[in-house]
Amino acid sequence: MSTDKAQSWVYCEEFLTEDDVLVRARERASHLGCTPVLPGTGAALRVLAAAAQARAVVEVGTGAGVGALYLLRGMPADGVLTTIDIELEHQRAAKEAFAEEGVRSTRTRTISGRASDVLPRLTDGGYDMVVVDADVEGTPGYVEQAVRLLRRGGVLVVDDALWHDRVGDPARRDEATTTMRDVGRQVRTDDRLMPALLPTGDGLLVAVRR
Repeated sequence: MSTDKAQSWVYCEEFLTEDDVLVRARERASHLGCTPVLPGTGAALRVLAAAAQARAVVEVGTGAGVGALYLLRGMPADGVLTTIDIELEHQRAAKEAFAEEGVRSTRTRTISGRASDVLPRLTDGGYDMVVVDADVEGTPGYVEQAVRLLRRGGVLVVDDALWHDRVGDPARRDEATTTMRDVGRQVRTDDRLMPALLPTGDGLLVAVRR
């Protein structure tokens, strides 16, 4: 493998320049201590949302709204993003980002609560895209719920799928790494899904619902 792979990764992450709205959203995330998606991941989310013409999207893990901004930019103008987070302060920061972006209030639905409680209440097959970017320990359950929520042809996305580049190293056996490795296996072996694992950001696991 080329020794220039790390340089290529950096080049990809810096391929598109973020505007002031995204920069300020990242600053809020830093102040709150939450980790937003990296620029390459954000760009991929926008492209996936646009390719799927995703009018109904669920995001597990609002953070300060960086990922949500990318999703909204890729979705059609009448698309609605449902974003879930247990931290009210995070969602307030995200709403500030949405306001700066000029997003109509009817295009976002912010739900405060545990995703494990909220997801089961959402409609079977009612969504074009589900993005999971939340607590590692809950991710296997969120993924299972996501498959239920997706229509045929809908897109599943799991961020942090390489978990700080540890997932690909079998010697790494800490709980978080093992969980994300298991999530990859969960998606890869599910006959309802057509998966791919991308090295974008901290790893982006994507799949289409058959």
